[in-house]
Amino acid sequence: MCTSVKNKDLPQDQDTLQFIKNLCWNFLRCMIVQLHFLFDNIIDFVFGIYYDKKVKKVPPIKNKLLLESAVSLAEKIRTKKITSEEVVRAYIERCKEVNDLINAIVEDRYSDAIEEAKAVDAMIEKCTDLDKIKITQPFLGVPFTTKESNRVKGLIHSMGLTCRSNHRAEEDATTVRFLKEAGAILIATSNVPELNLWTESRNNLYGQTNNPYNTTRTVGGSSGGEAAIVTACGAPFSISSDIGGSIRLPAFFNGLFGHKPSEGLTPMAGIGLRDKDYPDTMATVGPLCKKAEDLIPFLKVLIGPNVFKLKLDEPVNLKNLKVFYQESSGDLRVSKVNKTMRATLLKAVQHFREITGSATKIKIPGSEYSFKLWRYGMSCENFNFKLAITDQRYVASACGEIYNLLTGNSQLTLAAILKLIEEDFFPRENAEWAKSTIAKAKEFLTEKLSDNGVLFYPSAPFPASYHYTALLRPFNFSYWALFNVLRFPTCQVPLGLSEQGLPIGIQVLDCYIWHLFVLY
Repeated sequence: MCTSVKNKDLPQDQDTLQFIKNLCWNFLRCMIVQLHFLFDNIIDFVFGIYYDKKVKKVPPIKNKLLLESAVSLAEKIRTKKITSEEVVRAYIERCKEVNDLINAIVEDRYSDAIEEAKAVDAMIEKCTDLDKIKITQPFLGVPFTTKESNRVKGLIHSMGLTCRSNHRAEEDATTVRFLKEAGAILIATSNVPELNLWTESRNNLYGQTNNPYNTTRTVGGSSGGEAAIVTACGAPFSISSDIGGSIRLPAFFNGLFGHKPSEGLTPMAGIGLRDKDYPDTMATVGPLCKKAEDLIPFLKVLIGPNVFKLKLDEPVNLKNLKVFYQESSGDLRVSKVNKTMRATLLKAVQHFREITGSATKIKIPGSEYSFKLWRYGMSCENFNFKLAITDQRYVASACGEIYNLLTGNSQLTLAAILKLIEEDFFPRENAEWAKSTIAKAKEFLTEKLSDNGVLFYPSAPFPASYHYTALLRPFNFSYWALFNVLRFPTCQVPLGLSEQGLPIGIQVLDCYIWHLFVLY
């Protein structure tokens, strides 16, 4: 009889025990978050003592052409309201004006660009079918830049490595060729971190790129040079690439639109060290630009023959949208989302709640493992970091590079050495767990968003922080990296400035981004 009573009470005991475990875990999580928050504040205080007296900003714009969209410039060039040479010269002068301050441009082709612009003007002068030009060469005569890691025929393609300092590309990346064929004129290439794998744009070959809003702050990576020069109005738009937030992260830090397309839409040949297109990769090529109206026309060019797969011109009834939002990833490795970023997200949510009548708060299953999932995704890429970091000369090791660093002989930055430490000493993620978690997250988002849903998601815990602080909080980029793993189209949308004068914004998932924030 006693045994019977004990067995009957056992489920209640288990429930009580589980409740206590959950309570303890929630308390522990809270403590970790608060300690992390305290740590972040100490970092900012200490670095602020050194940096705050060194703040500089790029000089104001004098030529209003520099504020126009690429689409607007193309239209004015086609209709002979301005010349391509006039536009190209204006952007080149701006690059020269700001580059000493932000160190974004690493190689220019100014003279060649001016000659190409003159040729464009001569062609337009003789052309009798301007409507055809608008279709076949939508960006005729408009200048652009691209990151140094994207191959441009005849230009340095070092990937930020000193051991590749003299390597020149023999042909254009496919997307660079697409934009040239669309009539755009390349004026320069810009700075990247080594092998595009760090959240700051710094290397031992070209140095560090600075934020145009505040030179003591990061521009992000790996498209940091691109974001900096576009923000400083040295270029109207840029071809960038994204495998872990490399478009959206710099776009956020510099107040730009940056879009990561769906997997497989943009050709990857010539991007990074890729000699050909890969059918299965988290990496994509996408646009960086100041104006939302450039996103669709630019994306059409970058996608090329695959553009038929999308319905970019299909009108959207905003009132019929289903709006979802998530306030934080829940990943204990990352910093706490601050009040400014949370308020920015909720302001956008409230705006669209008023339009659609509702907005639903959700939690993507597995988002608390964002970094681990991305790390697993990287292990599936056709890429060997330890071999690539030496330009295939030998397999690098953490111990070897730490020794070189201590003896003053290392050619790598500390960020690259940290990556080697991770490669050599951190255990791999469980593949079955990762695949299962990714599948559940994809299924959840696919069901929620369906064909008329959008998700608003934080861009980062806080705006652009001081140089080098990313070394002390290396996991914050996972707010962007999660959507590389899930391979959902994601756009970074600028939404003004913080009280400190730094750009803020949010990420938006699904195809409605173009329409949403043109109207917002």
